[in-house]
Amino acid sequence: MRAKFVGCALLITGVLAHAADTSGDPAIEKFNQALSDATTRMDNNAALALWDEDGISLLPGTAPIVGKKAIGEFMDGVTKQLAGAHMQHFEMHCHDIDVSGDWASEWCHEHQIVDMGSGKQPFDGQGNMLLVLHRDSHGQWRLKREMWNQAPDTP
Repeated sequence: MRAKFVGCALLITGVLAHAADTSGDPAIEKFNQALSDATTRMDNNAALALWDEDGISLLPGTAPIVGKKAIGEFMDGVTKQLAGAHMQHFEMHCHDIDVSGDWASEWCHEHQIVDMGSGKQPFDGQGNMLLVLHRDSHGQWRLKREMWNQAPDTP
């Protein structure tokens, strides 16, 4: 159960990395790279900046986390629980990006290895996520919805 929670928690902490199979939309590629960078650094502020104000995160075994403020509080709680941890490896491959006006969706497979510190066993987890993006009034893609589930390696 702890491994499942850590995986979900780390995903929302920045949840993404080196995107592949993108639609060629440079703005979505930029969004994916920014999310990947924030996740790799475990940088809550950078990750939270990519969320829409009324974004919603849907993680297994938890109530929906609604709104940027609640998502930030969740991330801060996870960071406290994982004091001393750092990302050793993170990669994400996104597929089937579909853009319709100011809305886009994509699904991604992510793999992360986190050094938990203090001689603890590293966390090695994988999952699939569905992302729904919305382009704001400044033309920037923001994370509107995120859904994640644990999954084995995807070819």
